[in-house]
Amino acid sequence: MLTVPSCPPDPRPLGVRRLERRLYTYAGLEDFVLLYPLYALLFAEHGLTTAEISSLFAIWCVVGLLVEVPSGVWADAVSRRVTLVVGPLLTAAGFALWALTPSYAAYAAGFTLWAVGGSLRSGSMEALVHDELERLGATDRYGRIMGRAAAFGMAATAAATAAAAPVLAFGGNALVWAGSIGACLLCAAAGATLPEHRATTRHDTAERPGYLATLRSGLAEVRGSRPVRRAMVLAVVITSVWGVLDEYVPLLAAATGVATETVPLLVLVVWVGVTLGSLLVTAGERLSVRATGALVAAAAAALAAGALSGTPAGFALLAVAFLVFQLADVLADVRLQAAITGRSRATITSLTGLGTNIASLLAYGAYAALSPYASHGTVFALLAVPYLLVAAAMGRPRPAPAPAGQEAQ
Repeated sequence: MLTVPSCPPDPRPLGVRRLERRLYTYAGLEDFVLLYPLYALLFAEHGLTTAEISSLFAIWCVVGLLVEVPSGVWADAVSRRVTLVVGPLLTAAGFALWALTPSYAAYAAGFTLWAVGGSLRSGSMEALVHDELERLGATDRYGRIMGRAAAFGMAATAAATAAAAPVLAFGGNALVWAGSIGACLLCAAAGATLPEHRATTRHDTAERPGYLATLRSGLAEVRGSRPVRRAMVLAVVITSVWGVLDEYVPLLAAATGVATETVPLLVLVVWVGVTLGSLLVTAGERLSVRATGALVAAAAAALAAGALSGTPAGFALLAVAFLVFQLADVLADVRLQAAITGRSRATITSLTGLGTNIASLLAYGAYAALSPYASHGTVFALLAVPYLLVAAAMGRPRPAPAPAGQEAQ
């Protein structure tokens, strides 16, 4: 009799598998927004000037800065899962405003809702996933799970970008609006299935503190823990600079002189690197901090060389650089979550997000200030310098841990 060999059992606990499936579904739906490549064009079609569209982006950034920390504190004080459900619902409401009442005021209100929705997710997801894995005794899986979630999000963005044009051709603006709003609603539904068992974790033997107590607890841990502060600073610098440069990759591609229709292909090369960086977290976690710093330094050199080459071939070096930056980005979050020991995990993660937003605004300002005097390639090379500083900081020997019972200063 022919026997079929049995598959080896899945080594992951059932709870971890369930968490992964629901998280990846959430991440994919959150970024499957058909409007991403089209909304600026839709605004222009309804008469908005470039200055008005730019002001909408400014509203988006400012609102995000204002609500980043309060949303993280609320997640710690109330429920991380609730914030992950409310976030996409607010984004859906913003898109609905754009569709039903196309005007500058509606667009501004929609961006406000979108910014609040995004801030509700920031910090909450990392805290929920880490604490659930801690409950399941599987915190060693945090990095690879968050890296794969990021890869799912990137793949969803690419799929939505590819689908936007045929959807628009087939069903017009109405189908694009409906698809984007529908993805947000499905994302909220997926968020409602995420597990949250905080009552059984070691932090929640007593009743949860209120909003102000949660905020004070998070600030106290940041002030009192050198490892947390160090992890926060590294996460801010690593995340902010390459996140800003990403927005200018199409302009750098166009500056090589390729045809307009070739620009998306060069951008895609870079995003392949970013996606691979998300998938290599398991290997990256085996690296020491010093080895990761050496990789970041090499990536900074690759970024500068690729950008200054002025050729399409240079985008292979950019892809390698962005691969390392994305990998270092996820690893920085892993180390931050490992350093946090108190109950205000989402608060501290949101404080890091606030720092990232402020640093990103500074990077945007630097790019704008340098661009009249230097080429895109030169500006990219200059903005690689902060990564050399990051690499130097990661290569420094760490201070010896404080004796038991003595608080780190």
